[in-house]
Amino acid sequence: MPINRMFRDGKIKAEEVARLSRAYTFTLHRLSLVDRDDPVCEIVARKVVEIDAGGTRDRRRSPGWP
Repeated sequence: MPINRMFRDGKIKAEEVARLSRAYTFTLHRLSLVDRDDPVCEIVARKVVEIDAGGTRDRRRSPGWP
């Protein structure tokens, strides 16, 4: 699932969609998830959006970052 499907309503700016897309792609890579049609990828997408909504922008300050 491409993360931009979650933003079809156009309520967020293009640069925000790009930033979230990069975070999503990075996360999928780190989790070794390749098939974006896998239901797990939708869970990852929602979590990326949830973390972003919480205001976390610096991955070193994110929970669980080593």
